[in-house]
Amino acid sequence: MNVYEEIQRFYESYRGEKTVIGLSCEGRNLFAFFVGKHEHPVGICQYAMHAREWSTALLALHHIGRGVSRGGAWIIPLVNPDGALLSEIGMNSVSEERRELLYKIGGDYRLYKSNIEGVDLNVNFDARWGMGRGNVKRPAPQGFIGPFPHSAPESRALVEFTKKISPDYTISWHTKGEEIYWKFFQTGRRAMRDKRLAKLLSKSTGYPLVETPFSAGGYKDWCVDKLKIPAFTVEAGSDKLTHPLGRESVSGLILRCGEALAEFTEGF
Repeated sequence: MNVYEEIQRFYESYRGEKTVIGLSCEGRNLFAFFVGKHEHPVGICQYAMHAREWSTALLALHHIGRGVSRGGAWIIPLVNPDGALLSEIGMNSVSEERRELLYKIGGDYRLYKSNIEGVDLNVNFDARWGMGRGNVKRPAPQGFIGPFPHSAPESRALVEFTKKISPDYTISWHTKGEEIYWKFFQTGRRAMRDKRLAKLLSKSTGYPLVETPFSAGGYKDWCVDKLKIPAFTVEAGSDKLTHPLGRESVSGLILRCGEALAEFTEGF
């Protein structure tokens, strides 16, 4: 069973509140699951935005089972299902019409970060879009900003859903590096608030807080910049591990990050 099938079957059997927030380039569902109660704080957690980081989708299933300590959370395990399948099982997962583009892009498909059209979703958001140090202007395994902000159906669906929910916070789960990003040019009281909350994630995971002044266009960045809410990116898993982290890595991710969402909401 591939990772998309696993999330799909989980969705079919899930007895709680759930929805499909949109479709990927290849028409696959972007599943979302609600845990907790519809009372403050309500957050959004998204996983597997980068193709090769599909193992975080399985961490999401643990977070759904564990739940939150206060409030509620929408959990979106697989934001980039097409890219995840390309990384996990290869070109057989891709429709004929898109294979030619991928052949032109080239590279090791297992290590792709982009969606199936070569857009790196985590630089496709309207937050100093195109100003990141590693940005590129054409389809690529990573770093392509897209023709305009939210051009990719996956990032656009996440933006629309986030606006609909109007969350109190968001957490993006990536791999790897064992660090937490929290800053995106916010200052004053907002910076103090966000750093305090970031420290809750740091205490739970043991990961240090890190600033990334030369990156832009990420989902976390958009949430901080446009919605003015606290938003965090957790890079789970040791840098000693090799991309793509497979299923054998999930137990380690759960060991360090399995309680993080519940403990974060308890201190929110």
